[in-house]
Amino acid sequence: MSVDAATVRKIASLARIAATEAEVEAMVPELNNILGFIEQLSEVDTTGVEPLAAVIPNHLRLREDKVTDGGIREKVLQNAPQAEHGFFAVPKVIE
Repeated sequence: MSVDAATVRKIASLARIAATEAEVEAMVPELNNILGFIEQLSEVDTTGVEPLAAVIPNHLRLREDKVTDGGIREKVLQNAPQAEHGFFAVPKVIE
């Protein structure tokens, strides 16, 4: 697969990128090199290779999802500028 100047102009137009004729001519070989590399990659035999989510093994350390310090509402509300009925009170925003 390769692209020509007309294809590059069309892609630039669809992407709403203003490209001069010199830029279009410069992009043609660059895009063809990229497409060539992609074709080269598709020739690699990957049978038996497991798909990777990351190159290095990365295991997230997750803590157990449980409440450890709940039940301290009054203590938390002591820091609130204003509290009502066990909740933070905020000024009315919408009339």
